[in-house]
Amino acid sequence: MSAVQTVRSLDLRGRTITTFIVYAVHRELTEMQEGERVEVVTDAFPAIDADIRAWCRTTGNALVDIVVDDGHEEDLWRFVIEKGSPWRSGRKLAALISDDGLFELLAPLGFALAAGLEGHDVALYFQGPAVRVLATGHVAKMHGPGRPFSRFPRAGLAKAGHIPPQEKVGQLLDLGAKIFACGSSMQHFRVDPSHLAFDGVIVAEYLTFMEQMGDADIHMTY
Repeated sequence: MSAVQTVRSLDLRGRTITTFIVYAVHRELTEMQEGERVEVVTDAFPAIDADIRAWCRTTGNALVDIVVDDGHEEDLWRFVIEKGSPWRSGRKLAALISDDGLFELLAPLGFALAAGLEGHDVALYFQGPAVRVLATGHVAKMHGPGRPFSRFPRAGLAKAGHIPPQEKVGQLLDLGAKIFACGSSMQHFRVDPSHLAFDGVIVAEYLTFMEQMGDADIHMTY
């Protein structure tokens, strides 16, 4: 066990998706005072260690202790993180998302969450079939012959920490992201503005988002 005094503890065993883990840590830290510490318990998964270290380096939160706990059936890691001063990076990510497939959404939303968690400003433009993601009740499915069986990979992804795409959009909004939707795509794919699942979605076209891209120093297209 860690000898470092902590205020709170998060048990995130069983989750390997680091944006899920770090978002949970972020939410916990928002309720804590600067200098207070949280202990985060995870599986001994190399990507978790690398990403928590990177997140602490980029946000000013201090990773003050790591303990390997091998007293369980499987090894566990205990990270002790001290809350730093409020901080924004001053950088901005702008991303175009054009696909609503279950697996096709993993990378763009994952990188957008990583950017938001590292203190970057995030702007996302949903176009083409991807505007369906913003509609109330949307459930992501696989493309092709596997589409009828999408519930099985969805369950596996959720177990690891890949929550549904709409929940990720909600997390992004919580982190201050701006969400844009292509107006003509909404018309073509029959997504009525009154059916949008989120408040504050900006319905616009290319000229509006070009302004966002011009201000951004990180660009992605999916």
